[in-house]
Amino acid sequence: MFTPETLRFLRALKRNNDREWFRARKDKYDEHVRAPMIAVIERLANDFRTFAPEIVASPKTSLYRIYRDTRFSDDKTPLKVQVSASFRWKGLEKGEGAGLYLEVHPQWVWMGGGFWAPPAPQLVRIREHVAATFPEIDHLTRAKSFTRVVGELTGEKLLRVPRGFQKDDRAVEYLKFKQFLGGREFPPEFAATKDFYPALVETYKAIMPLIRFLNEPL
Repeated sequence: MFTPETLRFLRALKRNNDREWFRARKDKYDEHVRAPMIAVIERLANDFRTFAPEIVASPKTSLYRIYRDTRFSDDKTPLKVQVSASFRWKGLEKGEGAGLYLEVHPQWVWMGGGFWAPPAPQLVRIREHVAATFPEIDHLTRAKSFTRVVGELTGEKLLRVPRGFQKDDRAVEYLKFKQFLGGREFPPEFAATKDFYPALVETYKAIMPLIRFLNEPL
């Protein structure tokens, strides 16, 4: 799938983040970056049937485009220097619900998932679900299958208990989460090894119970 040529291209792109430079080398991007990611997505589409049938893997919807949206950003560099893909829950719109994610960057590989930016109404429903089912989320994120692979639940947290919940709620530490994330990072070279894809599947299998839990109330 990914090869050393993938990383060479991404590192060169990082040094030459320019539309003209990229346009002259788009065939190399398609061959060494885009095509390998599509191969990963298509292989996951097949494997998800066995352990994550609720998740959609499709080159059309999963692969992120290379061009950045700079309209509201101070950073006007036109291109992303990483290749990335997200895998959403069937039936939920983009930006809604927890899902899985993969990124190959010139400086790292990150694989994992969760809910990066829950819309406010969905975050309220998730918190209510956490409180109503506690200690289920604690069991999920402390299970050996989770901690051995991705460590602990991460994400931005509030300093105080969110409005509508009591300070002595048993789930208080989980109710403070604004993001619910789990994953692991590798050196960029890992993407071009035989261990990459097995590690990707292992990571997704470990985090799927959390993804299901987060999406239950949605």
